[in-house]
Amino acid sequence: MTPLTLPADWPHRDASRRIACRPHLWHVQEMGAGPLVLMLHGAGGATHSWRHLMPLLTGYRVVALDLPGQGFTRMGSRRRCGIDAMAEDIATLCADQGWSPHAVVGHSAGAALALRLAELLPVARVVGINAALSSFDGAAGWLFPLMARLLAATPMVPHLFSRMSGTADRVNALLASTGSKIDAAGRAQYLRLLQTTGHVDATLVMMSQWKLDGLLARLPALRLPVLLITGAGDATVPPAVSQRAAERIPGAVWVSLPGLGHLVQEEDAAAVAAVMLPFLA
Repeated sequence: MTPLTLPADWPHRDASRRIACRPHLWHVQEMGAGPLVLMLHGAGGATHSWRHLMPLLTGYRVVALDLPGQGFTRMGSRRRCGIDAMAEDIATLCADQGWSPHAVVGHSAGAALALRLAELLPVARVVGINAALSSFDGAAGWLFPLMARLLAATPMVPHLFSRMSGTADRVNALLASTGSKIDAAGRAQYLRLLQTTGHVDATLVMMSQWKLDGLLARLPALRLPVLLITGAGDATVPPAVSQRAAERIPGAVWVSLPGLGHLVQEEDAAAVAAVMLPFLA
């Protein structure tokens, strides 16, 4: 992908390119030099969620990608949006490009994906930021994925959802519900994504296929350093989720940053980098 195909105000558009690697047509951003750090956004996000953090990871070659159908990656198969299929396809992309990630960094659902990818590749370290590492409790455990599957299978739903939610007021309310306060440019980028039917559709498809039971059961078998960073004010994924996961992963470290919410890397990238860089080294 050339930068000209991206919106004029999209962060780091000069670092963007498109990679055709079956089954998807990927949008990636790359900057820096050194050991490779791969960055995976959460459900409904895109590379813009790393806009402040990427330039701070000095001494590393940083590669961020958009998940299938989200952001500016073109989905090639609707059947490959669950955690196992996406990890397999990202591993294939890494092999195709000759990437050997030193570390994988993931936000929210992207953190679960990072841990799954570490089971497929010889990754040295994993960083999870407000990691979504729990299944829904009670009836929500089966009801929410079922609802997402029904919505994703209804052709007009993504279009209607995009029209209803793709307003500045709705986006501001949605972002406020995460416990985070982000800049105006970031709010505008989320608004653009929610106004894109294909992005909304892909997010619903991902949620409909998302099953973590296998990964959660294998957490005690992980044998690599894991850093879990949380915003103490995260109103989307409670920090206790990362605390419990850190207790189950041998040698994992949990760090909570006060006064920050679910989009902690967008609120205070410097605070996140200050914790990450010593760990990566």
